[in-house]
Amino acid sequence: MSGGTAAPGDRKTRPSDAVVEQRRQDILDHVIEQGEARIDDLTARFKVSLMTMHRDLDDLAERRLLRKLRGKVEAYPALTIETAARFRDTLHHGEKEALGEAAAKHVQPGQTVFVDDSTTLLPLVKRLAEIDALTVVTNSLHAARLLGPKVEVVLAGGRYSHEYDSCAGPEVLNLLDSIRADVSFVSVTAVAVGRLFHPDRDYAELKKAALKVANHTVLVVDHSKFGRTATYAHGDVGDYDLLVTGQFTPTEEIEAALNAGTAIEIVEHVAEGQPYDS
Repeated sequence: MSGGTAAPGDRKTRPSDAVVEQRRQDILDHVIEQGEARIDDLTARFKVSLMTMHRDLDDLAERRLLRKLRGKVEAYPALTIETAARFRDTLHHGEKEALGEAAAKHVQPGQTVFVDDSTTLLPLVKRLAEIDALTVVTNSLHAARLLGPKVEVVLAGGRYSHEYDSCAGPEVLNLLDSIRADVSFVSVTAVAVGRLFHPDRDYAELKKAALKVANHTVLVVDHSKFGRTATYAHGDVGDYDLLVTGQFTPTEEIEAALNAGTAIEIVEHVAEGQPYDS
């Protein structure tokens, strides 16, 4: 006769949603880096069951972050890699909150501030909403909604992107050419040895234009963006007065910024995530 209940020690603890999301992000990063990967190899690499790996890959494929084929998966072209970057922005929440808190200390009441559409900057935007008499210029509709009635918002309109919930194109560039800000905050999709990259040409041009609008330019980048490239380069870390980044940013990237003459503020935060569990 079979049956009965398993002892508590026999049950395998179910991983948290954060651990599952982190594993899926790491799988996605690996596939993007390699271009493609066999499912069996991924199962061995990430030390999970074949069923768990298929569940992870099905989730990523449903989000159109990769293409699942017979026995293997493939990365999408460069533009969809930015969608993958948007997926990453649901992770490293603690680091981004710490970066936002540090960046907000560079803003004084009554100033004019530019903030681009990078989701890394949203924790900063929430803090800007509490500073008196600010004028904030942004191309991000999400940021504009977060700022609320206390802040005067100048929305840089142009070609609207559903993907980024923001505007880009010549109309945005024209507005940026006509304003002056005390400080600008920009983040990036990818950084490799000090070089900055974006998969969309219009947004790469916007980030270059944002360098010219402010007396003080601040680049805010979490550690996960380093060691990556995308299609269009838009300058380097040395173009900015200050880099605000996290404690886990690779040493070679810190050295590249220092060699370029950029001041660096390294922000400590509580590390997230746990070991993988199937």
